[in-house]
Amino acid sequence: MFSFSSSKLVDRPFDWAYQLKDLGYSGWEIVNEGRQKLTAESLVQAREIVETTDLVITIHLPYSDLNLASVNQPIWEETVRQMKSCLDLAGEFSRLAVLHPGHFSPLGMHMPDAAWSQSILGIQQVSDHAAELDMKVAVENMVNMPAILGRRPEEVMGIIETVDRENVGFIFDVGHANTNGNVEDFLKYSSRMIHVHVHDNHGDRDEHLPVGNGTVPWKKVAQALRDYEGRIVTESRSLEEGQRSVVRLKKLMGV
Repeated sequence: MFSFSSSKLVDRPFDWAYQLKDLGYSGWEIVNEGRQKLTAESLVQAREIVETTDLVITIHLPYSDLNLASVNQPIWEETVRQMKSCLDLAGEFSRLAVLHPGHFSPLGMHMPDAAWSQSILGIQQVSDHAAELDMKVAVENMVNMPAILGRRPEEVMGIIETVDRENVGFIFDVGHANTNGNVEDFLKYSSRMIHVHVHDNHGDRDEHLPVGNGTVPWKKVAQALRDYEGRIVTESRSLEEGQRSVVRLKKLMGV
């Protein structure tokens, strides 16, 4: 049930994937940033990993310089295009994709309703494309930055309900919630979680520390996830820190 992911290892995109099983992982989440991004060329290496290991592959759709809530139409269209392209590349071996709902640009701050509508329409288009590939889309709760959509439980649930697609669900990012001081508020929606990201911090910024090295109330998180059946992804700065998180989580969850 544990997968590894790291946006810090974009300079080492694939070679470390073969170590994951020995570190206690059964899955890998491809972040689609930097050299780890799926392309026609890198797809050859990704296929090799899929064919020579039993790792369960999930993906994180690209987000750098992209914005599903953009009110600049060409930027919004390019965001949707890149996300659909990523789904096409991953569709043969992945069944779930994580998505950021977008952020308010300077113009979007003056047109919040329009930005919200763009985000909803973008998620719908991406999700409809994913459905054609038999994939689910998980909308992620976001870090404490004022311009970002999806920081509060009611906001994330509102997005998902308004998108209104059967293949769209909620991914709970524990570290992001801790920066907003609402981990326990999100845990009330544990029955609606289809994917989970775990990492720790001290509540001020997104540090991506190992589990137990910050202020996340992990006992409460572990208790809420006892009946959860999806994947738990450690978003770690290194393989060593990821392994530390897995060991601590297994102990907390009694698995």
